Amino acid sequence: MNKSNTSRRDALKQIGVLGAAGTTVALGLSTQSATGQKHSISSRDVFLDVLRLRVDTTPMVDSHEHLQDEQERLKNNKNCIRLFQHYLGDDFAAAGLNHDSVFGKEAEKEDPVVLWRRLEPFWDAVKNTGYGRAARITIKDLYRIEYLGESVIPRLQQAFEEMSVPGFYEKILRGHCMLESCQVDQGPYTETKQPTLLLQDINFMGLQQGYFSNELTRRVGIAEVKDLNGYHDFLRRWFQKYAPYATAVKSQIAYNRGLDFEKIPAEQAVLPFKKRIDNARLKPEEAKLLEDHLFWFCVGLADEHNLPVKLHLGYYAGSNRMPVSRVEKNVAQAANLCILSPQTRFMFMHTAYPYGNDLISVAKQFTNAHVQTCWAWIIDPVGTKDFLKRYIVTAPSNKIHCFGGDYNVVENVVGHARIARNGVYAALAELVEEGYLEREDALELVEPLLRGNARRIFNLEKKYEAALNVPWIA
Repeated sequence: MNKSNTSRRDALKQIGVLGAAGTTVALGLSTQSATGQKHSISSRDVFLDVLRLRVDTTPMVDSHEHLQDEQERLKNNKNCIRLFQHYLGDDFAAAGLNHDSVFGKEAEKEDPVVLWRRLEPFWDAVKNTGYGRAARITIKDLYRIEYLGESVIPRLQQAFEEMSVPGFYEKILRGHCMLESCQVDQGPYTETKQPTLLLQDINFMGLQQGYFSNELTRRVGIAEVKDLNGYHDFLRRWFQKYAPYATAVKSQIAYNRGLDFEKIPAEQAVLPFKKRIDNARLKPEEAKLLEDHLFWFCVGLADEHNLPVKLHLGYYAGSNRMPVSRVEKNVAQAANLCILSPQTRFMFMHTAYPYGNDLISVAKQFTNAHVQTCWAWIIDPVGTKDFLKRYIVTAPSNKIHCFGGDYNVVENVVGHARIARNGVYAALAELVEEGYLEREDALELVEPLLRGNARRIFNLEKKYEAALNVPWIA
């Protein structure tokens, strides 16, 4: 028997006894055993197996999703074609599909086989994109279907329906994906019925534009907002009520404008806000005054309640709509936010794709700049792997978090999670192979990248404790 194979097998048996956390000891990577004896196993193959094991068995924190509560999802469309919709539908549209013919509201009622016939001419063009791969991995892992064609769509529909039963969020997210928890962005704040699984962000995009409703104000005991002072009071109460349970505040306003927020005093925003509540049309310069003022007001409340500020940067969801000339300025404007508010913990999202190198420079320069790879793994799997490699050898590794599914379809988190784990593994393995990391260093990075950094940045131990006692669940 080959001696190296025997050593490798013995090492892996030892790992199985010790568990993933003991893999550095099993490998003897500059560590000692309990008896103080140095190990000397240094096989490349053993290292790669151990790294793979550690990446695959470390629970992940999911720092960004758009999931409805399970009970709301179960009331909605049960057509299996929704697996091809969110994000992948954008690739279908870019390939030439009439998007509404398959994913429009009326199409939800059509037979899945009929809808597949409309998709199929474009399937080969999109099945290897990150979006396509995520859907294929999900369908294979959840439903044991490897080949997609018209003949299997009835079986997929049946399996999709059978999976969609009470408890399936837990089964998918904690079971299949091995997620510790999710952070969900669903409006200003959702009083979720699954608070320990679906932690919620405060989305302040609409709030910073001055948009609100009587339903929102009633939730914090305000009958009517008449002026900017009253709106400030509403915002303070909103944060006071929900910040103890929220993991962050988030805005995707970069879809609408630049991130060039100036610190505008309240008196300059009074008249624009009056026009907003009177439903009068604001001039662009008036809208900017209001949004700039309310942005910093909300950021101040986030700081007061120790909440990070998540900001969308870079690529747009959808198709035929992205103003690249504006998007390319996102990172420079984000750097200026770090200068204007050094006490704020900014979390810049999606690697600012495709401007990742610029974002790494901001994380390297500014203490308060943090980075998420959420969504990026399925936008560009190879590019995000390379982004992570560059980040690790350039900027502090305690300021990056490596997973957020960013889906509104819970099933597809399965595929995204697998792509993300594969990418983290590949990035670390390549850095070792290329001589930029020691093996022990690569193994030590897995836990902070997948979970530890997020636990600290989002104060999750405290949030988990608060989630057990949310006041809206009797």
